[in-house]
Amino acid sequence: MKLMTKEIEKKIPALYSQDGKDPKDVKIAVKFFTPTSNWTWLITEGQKQEDGDWLFFGLVDGHEKELGYFTLNELASVKGPFGLGIERDMYFGEHTLSEFMD
Repeated sequence: MKLMTKEIEKKIPALYSQDGKDPKDVKIAVKFFTPTSNWTWLITEGQKQEDGDWLFFGLVDGHEKELGYFTLNELASVKGPFGLGIERDMYFGEHTLSEFMD
């Protein structure tokens, strides 16, 4: 599965564009997850880098929940059991960051 599409690229707000907004007003552009564990990455902002990679900001829900930066290449390099990698949730609807923060 392709993690990034042209449609998603258009949908992701620029880095820092939502800085300071209330989490209930911050929309999640895309959700990535691992099918073999409970890790999830919720992208709220991103920017294409000079080398073609993407730098994202969003909520990472793994061992604990935290906001942070990560790249598309980092996500694409993850391989779990049976060679399964990160997947994109193709059926993820419209959600805000506040729905996933405790």
